[in-house]
Amino acid sequence: MKHIVKIITLLVAISAMWIGLLEMSVVPRSQTWLLPIYFIVSLGCYGLLMVGIGLMHFPTCPQEALLLQQDVVEAKHFLKQRGVDVGSE
Repeated sequence: MKHIVKIITLLVAISAMWIGLLEMSVVPRSQTWLLPIYFIVSLGCYGLLMVGIGLMHFPTCPQEALLLQQDVVEAKHFLKQRGVDVGSE
């Protein structure tokens, strides 16, 4: 619930700033309608940057990899007992 409040607060603040810019004519009116588009593009770029940084720092889990390989071996053994062809080991 806290995230939705933050998002709504951010949207209200940005909307207030945009309306203020429209009313005060700080930015020429011909360019003011582009501000929400710039904001959406900037938000998308920020999101892609955060995903990229997250992928660069993705932790490796060698212990979990070993457990997963053991689970695969157990599953193959279980299926072979049931008569299912699982290919080569």
